[in-house]
Order: sequence, then C-alpha cells, then structure tokens
Amino acid sequence: MARRIDVTGTGGVRLAAWEFGDPPKLDRPASAEGEPGQGVLLLHGLMGRASHWAATARWLSERHRAVALDQRGHGRSDKPPQAAFTREAYVEDAEAALEQLRLGPAVLVGHAMGALTAWQLAAKRPDLVSGLIICDMRASALGAASQREWADWFKSWPLPFATLADVRKWFGEDDPWVERPNPARGEFYAEVMQEGEDGWRPVFEPEQMLKSRETWVYDAHWEELAQVRCPTLVVRGLDGELGRAEAQEMVRVLPRGEYAEVADAGHLVHYDQPEAWRGAIEPFLDAVRAV
Repeated sequence: MARRIDVTGTGGVRLAAWEFGDPPKLDRPASAEGEPGQGVLLLHGLMGRASHWAATARWLSERHRAVALDQRGHGRSDKPPQAAFTREAYVEDAEAALEQLRLGPAVLVGHAMGALTAWQLAAKRPDLVSGLIICDMRASALGAASQREWADWFKSWPLPFATLADVRKWFGEDDPWVERPNPARGEFYAEVMQEGEDGWRPVFEPEQMLKSRETWVYDAHWEELAQVRCPTLVVRGLDGELGRAEAQEMVRVLPRGEYAEVADAGHLVHYDQPEAWRGAIEPFLDAVRAV
C-alpha cells in the first residue's frame, strides 16, 4: 500500500510524501513520541518521483519508517510557475519534511539530484541526519555544455506519446542517449508520464527541470561534501554517470565515507539491479541503525 502525507515546503509549496509498505512492525523500537525508530527519507533525482522508491521503501519498512518525498515540481507535489527551484528551496523542503514527519535524525537516501540535496542538508543540519547514502551523483561541476545538451534532449522527445508502450520503447531503445536497449529505463520514464486528451506527457514541466538543474550544474560541491559528519555510503553503478575515480575521491573527502559498486547497473542503479542495490546498502543501514 502507499499512504500519502502532505508536507508544507518552503514558500508554502505543498509537497506529497509517501509511505510504502505495511504498517510499522510491533517489534521495532519506538521513540518517545510513539513513532517507530530509525527514519529513512528517500529523495528521487531530477524528473523522478517518490514511487520510483516503492520497492526500496517496502523492504526498508520492515525495519525502518521509510518515507519517499515527491520534491517540488515532481510527482504529485505542487508545480507553481513562480516557485523557487533553487538548491536552497530543495534543501529546505527536505528539512521541512524531516521535521514535520518527525523522522529525524534519519538516514537520507538520495539518487542523483536527490543525493546532492541529501548531502547539502546533512552538512547544514547534522542534528537531523544520522546517515547518508549517495547514489550516482557527481560532486564536480558539469558545466554549460551539459546544460545545453539537456535542453536539446528535452526538445527531442516525440511528445505526446500515443501509448505507454511507446514511452517504454522510446526511452528504453530509441532515445539517442541510450547506448543499448534498457527496459528498466523505459519503465522508469513510463512512471513519470500521465495521460491527457492528446496522449501521454510528463507529469513535470521540462522548463522547471532545466531551471532546477541550472542551479547546481555550474558549481562543484566538494566543500559541502567535506562538511558531512555522519556515516556516508557512496554507491555507483558500474556504467553510471559517476566514475569510479571521482566516487573514490568523494569517499576520501567525506570524513566517514564508504564505497559500494553495483555491477551491470547504470545511472538508475536501484531500478536496474534492485536486489544488488539492496545488497549494497543494507549492511550500511544496519550498521547505522546499530549505533
């Protein structure tokens, strides 16, 4: 099952948070307020949505209170035309979610842009974060060329798609960015489409995605990474966007960094290889929980 909880983000933006899985187990430790112990907040990447974490959140819910957040401009959360899509806004939204859901101190699990939000929040509010998992996100600057490529890529989408099968095929096979057929990628993008009168279009506004992205692609984020004091696991897919050398440098910069690699996975590690993803992060989560 999935239970929606509304959260108020910075600037009054309404955010949708989701708990996936069964009600909390009775044998889990409880806090003084009666909530189950060890909260986990899952943050999707750019264009993603909370439901991308459903499989991960379900097994996490066996031992944790796992909540996935639709970030501003994404999923079922608000997409106000004049809303801020800055780094500060995303970080403050996650901070608000932790406080309003009484999750902290929690483990933050972030994919791509969500991972950057997670480590920026961990640096800002160490009292709210007990552990951090960074999935396939670079700390180095990506630059102007990368932003232009993304703008051109959005323009190449053959919108609207007639069917969800067309969505899966284009993103899994026909997209010029796909090096070889990847059904998991097709499923990932099918999850962020909604049906309208003329066909299937994304639930987000591409312009808001580009606006969100431009607030971090021009800068490096090593300094904030070095300020993260909690145990941190850096996870990369073998064929992902985060290279091994940079990932290992991130681990070195982190005061309490660890490294994990998932074979036969690309950027969408938790979608490409869900069992291997679980095997990579579960020991880390158990260790954080035991402290």
